[in-house]
Amino acid sequence: MRVGFAGLGAMGGGMCRRLADRGFEVTVYDLDADVLRRAAEHPGVTAAADVPGLAAPVVVTMLPDGAAVRRVADALLPALGPGALILDTGSSAPADTLELARVAAKSGTAVVDAPVSGSPAAARSGELTLMAAGDDEALDRAEPVLSALGRIHRVGPSGAGHALKALNNLLSAVNLAAVAEVMLAGRAFGLEPAVMLEVINASTGRNHASQTKLPDHVLPGSFDSGFALRLMLKDIRIAAGLQAEAGGPAPFGTACRELWERAEADLPQGADNVEVVRWLEEAAGRELRG
Repeated sequence: MRVGFAGLGAMGGGMCRRLADRGFEVTVYDLDADVLRRAAEHPGVTAAADVPGLAAPVVVTMLPDGAAVRRVADALLPALGPGALILDTGSSAPADTLELARVAAKSGTAVVDAPVSGSPAAARSGELTLMAAGDDEALDRAEPVLSALGRIHRVGPSGAGHALKALNNLLSAVNLAAVAEVMLAGRAFGLEPAVMLEVINASTGRNHASQTKLPDHVLPGSFDSGFALRLMLKDIRIAAGLQAEAGGPAPFGTACRELWERAEADLPQGADNVEVVRWLEEAAGRELRG
């Protein structure tokens, strides 16, 4: 199967290579010419000269937001044949996804939102979690491509995948800030970070931040999870908007959004999302790093 792929960043670069390794003929495009050239050096990957050159039965996008996906789709839709699929694997706002699906349907193209959760390494090895949403017929056609990238969860109608991705990232952000907050308090009482993590991860407080982000990216001082703070904040804002739309109390979502907004304002442009811990360290006057 021929697959077009737009967006070759930390996640997309690994995903397009994974598809090529699984036997797909992959045509790729990115605004960064050097990134595009390096991707095309991989067997089975060919560079397109422009967005319309991505035209294929299935086109995957891994782009920063729904606006970027829409710009690609507007250039691409006239070149797509009837029955084509656009698979948006990035983090877009559900409202943007629904509007794109409405516009694409006019030209006979279906849209599936299938945002992913996982690291750049998981993207390369095909171990991502995919939150796929759309009608059953479109999901059935998307499955061969998506299953090459990881484990598919069919989560609901169009837009539901992007809603779940944003809400998941809000919970992830809450966990990261909360683990750092309690560990910084523990430092004031003479507790060593590695000891605290060992006990937390053997107890009921364990979560992804305590099991992966703190030991792998914070304690060594590398702050290199591969996911930008600005992108995490974008997802937090989407999730907070969904909470507001749904109604009901959302104190954790509100507090998390406000904290991450303050961190983004103070940290350097391009900061990794785990650098929110560096910001909390500075506020506490203590460090978790060895």
